[in-house]
Amino acid sequence: MADESTAYNMADESISGNLKDLSLNRNGAASKKSHLVVCFGEMLIDFIPTVAGVSLAEAPAFEKAPGGAPANVAVCISKLGGSSAFIGKVGEDEFGRMLADILKQNNVDNSGMRFDHDARTALAFVTLTAEGEREFVFFRNPSADMLLRESELDVALIKKATIFHYGSISLIDEPCRSTQLAAIDIAKRSGSILSYDPNLRLPLWPSEDAARSGIMSVWNLADIIKISEDEISFLTGTDDPNDDEVVLKRLFHPNLKLLLVTEGSAGCRYYTKEFKGRVNSIKVKAVDTTGAGDAFTGGVLKCLASDAGLYQDEKRLREAIFFANVCAALTVTGRGGIPSLPTQDAVQRTLTEVTA
Repeated sequence: MADESTAYNMADESISGNLKDLSLNRNGAASKKSHLVVCFGEMLIDFIPTVAGVSLAEAPAFEKAPGGAPANVAVCISKLGGSSAFIGKVGEDEFGRMLADILKQNNVDNSGMRFDHDARTALAFVTLTAEGEREFVFFRNPSADMLLRESELDVALIKKATIFHYGSISLIDEPCRSTQLAAIDIAKRSGSILSYDPNLRLPLWPSEDAARSGIMSVWNLADIIKISEDEISFLTGTDDPNDDEVVLKRLFHPNLKLLLVTEGSAGCRYYTKEFKGRVNSIKVKAVDTTGAGDAFTGGVLKCLASDAGLYQDEKRLREAIFFANVCAALTVTGRGGIPSLPTQDAVQRTLTEVTA
């Protein structure tokens, strides 16, 4: 692995004008939608207060917004010009049908969605601080996403995945836990790249110990992991998420190809077996950070789906990470997860401005 001082002091100028061409394949031709990313997990309705910096009880009104981390990633990839599909379960209700339609409207393959007649679509009420940071109150007792069964999996769709992406929320309860493990196994046997975003939502877990155990139960299966600084502190018990020794010894498992550590507005750190470094983000006015991490993940996976060797070339990797940082930055300038995800054109305009 590269020397730390060398890796972390790499000039941002190394991120060249090639950023403007990340929507194209390596030969310069427009990418075809053949590099499928299948996202597995929850899709729900977020209720966002119309006024930031107040409690849920004090909020005068709420706006409904489609959300759920895996669904956000799927929509982001599609809006960036990639190919994506979503596998999960919603209620056979107005919200569930609305979510299925939103995926379709955003050109996400929703054939793997299932509808439950006895459980409702999950809801989450989101409290926003004045800085756009969030706290969640969930309504899922149980919600439909928790009840997806292995027999309901679209196995053929999973086998088509170049990348199979998943989180940890589906690991909390049965039968969805066993279903997710089966889906991961199918994808791995089919040669898919496994992408994991733990996406810690502690209030949903029975306890902190259960959350750590559940999140780590599939850790060593993943080829790519995206994690936040707060999640590093939670999983390792350290007060310093910037400690490379902790990250590499506790979180970088032998089969891992790429570990990404998001740092909010500061950007992202990356670790592979050969090198490590940091890529800065751009400065924006944050309105709502909902979906920012998912936009980042979508940006990385969109690039990786059409360039499987990305993590082996540091220059191309840094370009892809900066592209993903811009995706996340643009997302926080709007309200809600899916509604704020940027289009390919919006990202390219920003890249053109910042690399001019």
